[in-house]
Amino acid sequence: MVSLPSFDLFDAQPRAYRDAVLPPSIAARVAVEAAVTFGWERYVGASGGVVGLDRFGASAPSPEIYQRLGLTAEAVAAEALRVLGRGPER
Repeated sequence: MVSLPSFDLFDAQPRAYRDAVLPPSIAARVAVEAAVTFGWERYVGASGGVVGLDRFGASAPSPEIYQRLGLTAEAVAAEALRVLGRGPER
């Protein structure tokens, strides 16, 4: 698991560091973002996936809103299985 709180800071690091954190040989990647998914495609690659929130305007306690908007452990697991070729395609 990798925590990437700042695209800009990560992108400013030397290539060797970035490749050590996100090895190019590993294509099965899933990002989980409690906000908009835009931008994550450059880190998960064409074979990866992103689970996040691409709509706004809803309000509730976090467990309830995450459930309503699909940001759940089940959604992350399903996306991981899809990326690994063990689940249905999108």
